[in-house]
Amino acid sequence: MLHSKGNTRFQILANSCMLAVTLMVVLPFLLVFISSITDENVLISNGYSFFPEKLSLYAYQYISGQGAKIFRAYGMTILVTLIGTAVNLLMSSMTAYVLSVRTLPFRHAITFYIFFTMLFGGGLVPTYMMYVNTFHIKNTIWALVVPGLMLSANSVLLIRTYYVTSIPEALYESAEIDGAGRMTVFRRIVLPLGKPILVTMGLFTGLAYWNDWTNGLYYLSGKDGQRLYTIQNLLNEMITNIQYLASGKVQNVGAEVNRMPTVSVRMAIAFVAMLPLLIIYPLLQKYFAEGITVGAVKG
Repeated sequence: MLHSKGNTRFQILANSCMLAVTLMVVLPFLLVFISSITDENVLISNGYSFFPEKLSLYAYQYISGQGAKIFRAYGMTILVTLIGTAVNLLMSSMTAYVLSVRTLPFRHAITFYIFFTMLFGGGLVPTYMMYVNTFHIKNTIWALVVPGLMLSANSVLLIRTYYVTSIPEALYESAEIDGAGRMTVFRRIVLPLGKPILVTMGLFTGLAYWNDWTNGLYYLSGKDGQRLYTIQNLLNEMITNIQYLASGKVQNVGAEVNRMPTVSVRMAIAFVAMLPLLIIYPLLQKYFAEGITVGAVKG
């Protein structure tokens, strides 16, 4: 009986803590959405609230007026995220597998060299000059993909650590005895058993590509560059334009500008940008734990 009461109390405490954590995560997203459909004047006078006095969809109407640009920007964002994440994961996982091989010559030196790149970089100006003058990625789709590929040292080290600590060496030895080469071991053993860390790092990499706007700011300009805008670059441009028009520096822009949403549209833009991630993220959770016990060594 005492054990049952203690277990019940623990369950109540654990569930209460999880409920509090869940609310801390969900409520900010809910507040962003409610603020995006709150009337602009109410939002300015009363501030952010879960129960606004007046609702308005004018912010979304303003965004929908840019429909063609938004759809193109969404398509570009999805394309860049898919290409960048796939190539980044492939490069990182292959490099991590090579570093996990204990017989690799100069293994520790190569690992330190990769780690060193996490601490020191060339700086913004040299990086810009290299990408523009050497790789010629300015105003091309590669301007949104290539810079992210050069920042995956953290992924390489984390994936390598997972390979070393979670995949038994006996599996490699058994595969080599059966005549499997390095590429076969990588495809048949390392990738399936490494699915949890690969999905996790893929999610982080995908988030980085989805939320990135600095590469577009640095390497996209003019009409050619605007056609390659991602959703983050487009929304940032929209916010800049709204702030400029609302500042009063432009004369004779009409009464429509006076009622243009400045606060609510920011919330609407933020919600539009993060909505796909809120939909995709729960679908990937099941893969985090999957594959840990697959192919375990039989005793």
